[in-house]
Amino acid sequence: MIDAAGGACVAVKLQLACFERLGGPGIEALAAAASHARGAGLLVIADGKRGDVPVTAAAYGQALVGRTPTPFGPVDGLGADAFTVNPLLGRDALDPLLSAADDAGAGVFALVRTSNAGAEELQGARLADGGTLSERLAGLVDELGSDRVDACGLSRVGAVVAATAPDLLTHLRALMPRAVLLLPGVGAQGGEVADLAAAWEPGPAGGLVAASRAIADAYRGSDRPPAAAASEAAEALRSTAWSMANDH
Repeated sequence: MIDAAGGACVAVKLQLACFERLGGPGIEALAAAASHARGAGLLVIADGKRGDVPVTAAAYGQALVGRTPTPFGPVDGLGADAFTVNPLLGRDALDPLLSAADDAGAGVFALVRTSNAGAEELQGARLADGGTLSERLAGLVDELGSDRVDACGLSRVGAVVAATAPDLLTHLRALMPRAVLLLPGVGAQGGEVADLAAAWEPGPAGGLVAASRAIADAYRGSDRPPAAAASEAAEALRSTAWSMANDH
C-alpha cells in the first residue's frame, strides 16, 4: 500500500490495534511498516488514541516517540512523527504525552470530534456552561497548542475532527485556528473531501485527510489490480484535497 499509494500522500496513519492484535510479530510488522514509510518519504502517524494516568501516559510517550532507559542501554520506541491522543482524562494525563512529543519534535492529534456513528452521544452533550464536550476539547487543544506554534503558523497540537460531521467543521475550526485538523472518515464512512473546505482556512497544511479503506479496498468491484486501484484512488483524493486547500 505504501509503494502503491504513497506518491499521492504526505503521511501513513498506522492503526496500532491492527498490529498489536498479532502480539510480538505484530509489533515487528509495525516497526517495519513505519521504517518503510519513512524510506518512502512519508510522515508516520501512530493512531492509538492513547490516554491514561500520567505515569502510564509517560510510558506511552516513550513507546511512540521516545526511548526507554534500561540496564542494557536505551531502547528506542516507534519514532512516529505524530500520534493520536484521548484527552478525556484531562490535562495532567496529556502533559507527559505532550512533553514526549516536544522532546522528539513530534506532533499530537487530540480527539475532538470522532467519526464513529455514536460520537454525538457524548461529544455533542451540553456541559454546564452551555457548550458541548467537543467545544470544550477544542478549546483545550487551542490552549495547549498556543505555545507550540511553529514558523508556519500552525501548532504541533492538532485535532481529530471527523469528515463525517462537516456541519461542525467551520465552528470547530474557528475554535482552533492554529491546529492541523486530522480528518478521518472519508470514503467508507461516508465523508466527502468536497465538504471539508473549512479545514484549510489557515492554508494548505491546515487539514490532513485520512482515507484508509477508500484506498485499500478500491480494487473491490473493479477489474483493476489492487495496487493500481489504490494508486488511482489515492491520487483522486489528493487532487481534490489539493484543489480545496489552494482555494482557501
